[in-house]
Amino acid sequence: MKPVTHPTIGIDFGTTNTVVAISQPGGDTHVMTLEGPEGPEKGWRSALGFQLVHNAGGVAERVITAGPWAIEAYLEDPIETRFIQSFKNFAASSAFTETVIDSKRYKFEDLLAAFLKQVKQYGGEAMQNLPPRVIVGRPVTFAGGNPKEGLALERYQAAFEQLGFEDIRYAYEPVGAAFYFARNLTQAATVLVADFGGGTSDFSIIRFEPTPEGLRSTPLGRAGVGIAGDAFDYRIIDQLVSPELGKGTEYTSLGKVLPIPQRYYTAFAKWEQLALLRASRDMKDIRLLVRDAEEPEKVERLVEVLDDNHGYALYRAVSDLKVALSSQESAEFVFAVGDIDIRAHVTRADFEGWIAADLEAMENAVDRALDEAAIAADGVDRVFLTGGTSFVPAVRDIFLQRFGAEKIESGSEFESIASGLAMIGQETDLDLWSESKSF
Repeated sequence: MKPVTHPTIGIDFGTTNTVVAISQPGGDTHVMTLEGPEGPEKGWRSALGFQLVHNAGGVAERVITAGPWAIEAYLEDPIETRFIQSFKNFAASSAFTETVIDSKRYKFEDLLAAFLKQVKQYGGEAMQNLPPRVIVGRPVTFAGGNPKEGLALERYQAAFEQLGFEDIRYAYEPVGAAFYFARNLTQAATVLVADFGGGTSDFSIIRFEPTPEGLRSTPLGRAGVGIAGDAFDYRIIDQLVSPELGKGTEYTSLGKVLPIPQRYYTAFAKWEQLALLRASRDMKDIRLLVRDAEEPEKVERLVEVLDDNHGYALYRAVSDLKVALSSQESAEFVFAVGDIDIRAHVTRADFEGWIAADLEAMENAVDRALDEAAIAADGVDRVFLTGGTSFVPAVRDIFLQRFGAEKIESGSEFESIASGLAMIGQETDLDLWSESKSF
């Protein structure tokens, strides 16, 4: 096959963060910086902001922002800014068809295209003069209860085509991380890559062998599960926050005492659902519950969280707790914003108890990858952990117990996938590592 003669772009569109890398013919690969309010950043929050602004004539219009610019717009004006993040979780959901903002309908591909156009705008010269080929990361298993892989890729395709790429290909995210890791291998090795994102945890096993022609690689097995950092966040919220917002309490209707509907609190499983709940018909019912609730002050807090867009502040509080518990045996949870002040002392043992079922699902996915590769744990020579959730001690313990500390490596947790994807774009046998989609 002919060698690649042009640069390739690798895009790791993640549930939480998005990273872009570019690879040049001959092997030089680097992560691109994207301009932010406080200077260049190597990763952008996968978020959109639809801010209502008034032009010189006093006419109101929506301005679309993304990444740190969206966060800035939201913090500047939370009431007039529709803030959406983690929308990758809806990619494979047939239940999600569109969201409506100011009577304008946005399908998933419209949201993704809007985000990507902002990435291009703030990505500097390399993003203004795009090469023809892009390698897009995709999870082994998309998030959601009944994910439709074909639907997700169709939506991705529609979005990326709007940027003008001529050759759009898709590669598994952990495979991208494996390519990044393998660049330093000096001898043959069977490598397990564990990629923990916001919505999915994916595992790939690949055999790398040095040859006179370069590093030869053979995929052996893969598995994934739609559980990762977002699921851990929800466990924290469900334990510490939702009970203070009325979960588990009751209200009186027509002389009957009834439980407050659980669906109001399942919306906290994914950040972006809070905005959808606020815009739904349920919001009217939630407001009425304040009058009829046995503990109205708690429901008032729920209304405030939704009305005042406190979702991002809640996200930060949960994230701070997870970071603290990764290095400490206990930490304080503090969610204090507006009239809300929720605090709790949390031990690492508490947190690990809350996520026990999620950890088991991750372990089972690792076992499925080993089974597909037809090897036992001792047949794995190296384990590469990537993604923010890999810092959680209970997650690392899954691999320490199975493979031993001497085999575990990590590093560039937030950049390895995008870099590896860009490297794949320079491979002559692209069909071995990626696929294109025709619809």
